[in-house]
Amino acid sequence: MSLSLVRSRALLGLDARPVQVEVHLANGLPSFTLVGLADTEVKEARERVRSAIANAGLEFPSNKRITVNLAPADLPKDSGRFDLPIALGILAASGQISAARLADWEFAGELSLGGELRPVRGALAMSLALHRDAGPDATTSRLVLPPGSAEEAALVPQARVYRARHLLDVIARFAPESAAAPEPPDDGGWARLSAQTIAHTERYTDLADVKGQAAARRALEIAAAGGHSLLMLGPPGSGKSMLAHRFAGLLPPMSTLEALESAAVASLAGRFELERWGQRPTCAPHHSASAVALVGGGSPPRPGEISLAHHGVLFLDELPEFPRAALEALREPLESGHIRISRAAMQTEFPARFQLVAAMNPCPCGFLGHPTQACRCTPDQVLRYQGKLSGPLLDRIDLHVEVPALPPEHLLTHRMGESSAAVRERVVAARERAQARQGMANQALAGRALDQHALAEPAALQFLHTTAARLGWSARGTHRALRVARTIADLAGANGVSATHLAEAVQYRRVLKKTGA
Repeated sequence: MSLSLVRSRALLGLDARPVQVEVHLANGLPSFTLVGLADTEVKEARERVRSAIANAGLEFPSNKRITVNLAPADLPKDSGRFDLPIALGILAASGQISAARLADWEFAGELSLGGELRPVRGALAMSLALHRDAGPDATTSRLVLPPGSAEEAALVPQARVYRARHLLDVIARFAPESAAAPEPPDDGGWARLSAQTIAHTERYTDLADVKGQAAARRALEIAAAGGHSLLMLGPPGSGKSMLAHRFAGLLPPMSTLEALESAAVASLAGRFELERWGQRPTCAPHHSASAVALVGGGSPPRPGEISLAHHGVLFLDELPEFPRAALEALREPLESGHIRISRAAMQTEFPARFQLVAAMNPCPCGFLGHPTQACRCTPDQVLRYQGKLSGPLLDRIDLHVEVPALPPEHLLTHRMGESSAAVRERVVAARERAQARQGMANQALAGRALDQHALAEPAALQFLHTTAARLGWSARGTHRALRVARTIADLAGANGVSATHLAEAVQYRRVLKKTGA
């Protein structure tokens, strides 16, 4: 009898939990049993591992009773990431590689039938968790991954990541000194990857492409400077989508920590692209998306669009056309910045610190209030259409702005607008003022912090009180107007919030325009 142990990790949300792959070989009827709450993808590793070992010129112990345990037993395991550690465990238990030399190493990778290693999702989350768990001994923790996954994991500072293209590349490094292992392919498969430093390359579309729409451009600037959510209301073709897709270019550059968090979520969903490193994501799901697609879910739970937009922008075009359940699921993440998915078997939490930019038409035909096009909708149709958005959801959106239709001569003769770079300079300066004053964006101010840092003048507070009472605002709506005014003051370089700043903020809290109003 022989026993070996190989270390790997299982993904539970963004948390990569350590997993011990224990392999036991014993005499008896030949069998290959895999236990430890393994999903179907993991159980299918038996055939992949058997073929990969045989086709690599190694000996598979087919005359033994093989038992593979993935510990801890109560942690769900999925995907093909355990193929490589299972194969190494079998080879170590059969004496073909040194079990002692596998200590302080972690492995993950899917095996082809020929022994090549294929990428796995969540490599960046594994590298982050390994570096965090190792603590002061981070220099002794080493991670072996396939091509594609290894380059992704090497983005973590001080990570010790090794790339292997073939099973034989790994075997050659852990074979006993007295044994002659098969020669690995001569393709440079094994390599130590140093922590990568990737220069940020601007890939955002420019706001200068938008002609006119001064009010909407101003609202975008305020939203970017304070981290506020934004709803644009206007007829078809007025430029709402064009403005929204240029919003990410107005946000400050991502810090290394923000870039790692955003990339880890994308890696978990298999959507990470190395060339997009350091770029704020813009997620624009179709209006037919379900609540699970937006907030996440499934078994095992996967991140939804709000988590994939972490530290970026979630753009919801045609907002009333989304399912009501999907829109209502956005309420809590808009305020908390995370989403907790609870299922019978487990609970998973994903980050969701995104900026919501939404767009909608004023009515089903889209031409309510249009200067030249007549609206074909009845008052009941307009009310039913706008009623698809609940009051609590609209109350959580900080800025509401109209994007009117522009006449053709304005589009053809008007000069280009201000560039994204110029607007972002003001946005960055405003954010720096907020960080220096309160350590957070204005959108996150609440309770005592809002009272302490708003610095509103008495005349401004009296104006806000009168406006809130006359318009019937909720306490949330009143506080959001004060946060927006604090951002406007930061953009102007003012220390306190004046009545002028609040007057501008109030115009962004207007309710939807109804017929007959």
